[in-house]
Amino acid sequence: MAKRISATQAKAQLSALLSEVAYGGQHIIIERRGKPLAALVSVEDLEQFEQYRANSAKPQGALALVGAWRDMDDAELDAIIDEIYTQREQDMGRPVELED
Repeated sequence: MAKRISATQAKAQLSALLSEVAYGGQHIIIERRGKPLAALVSVEDLEQFEQYRANSAKPQGALALVGAWRDMDDAELDAIIDEIYTQREQDMGRPVELED
């Protein structure tokens, strides 16, 4: 859980707070009049947060395909669809043995 301190305390104890964050893995929430205003976190934690945010902004899985279609012209899409139908026609299915 993050440590909560007032902005006045943060100003007076900045050096000690930086050590807690950088070397102690602490997260510190700075409040003004009891309301969260900012947070002190390590550079490593900030980089992880930014990486997560960058990745979560990008579509994942099937949603990523939706955006990919915009980069293809009609001829490329037609070729892909033709290939799908060709493979379906050639598909012999799986051999299935039925028990009596």
